[in-house]
Amino acid sequence: MIEKALLKAEQIGLDLVEISPNSSPPVCKIIDFGKYRFELEKKKKLNKKKQHIVQLKEIRLRPQISDHDLLTKLTKAQKFLANGAKLKFTVMFQGREMARMDVGFKLLERVSEILEDVAKIDKAPETEGRRMTQIMSPR
Repeated sequence: MIEKALLKAEQIGLDLVEISPNSSPPVCKIIDFGKYRFELEKKKKLNKKKQHIVQLKEIRLRPQISDHDLLTKLTKAQKFLANGAKLKFTVMFQGREMARMDVGFKLLERVSEILEDVAKIDKAPETEGRRMTQIMSPR
């Protein structure tokens, strides 16, 4: 059976390619193998191009940030969210600010209130050493 298929493929000038070796009986095709490989590579490239990679942008804040500076950073955050990126807000504490961690928590609550119409909270505010972080993603 295999010999017949190989002979037929040789007469036509193409290759005998095993498509599904695990089935019973194995499935083979008489095709141009170079063209077949080219088509597979083309499909891989097309699938890779269609993939959407989520970016994580970080915006760093300080507990004593002024209102205008905060609004400036939040307008930038809205642009990131519009482009489909996730945001990581980081409040950094130094020295005596560590005694007032609640200020950072209130700041992150305020950020989430301002951005609530364009973003949702993925990860609630969490303290890691001298930093407090919150992750948000676009709605």
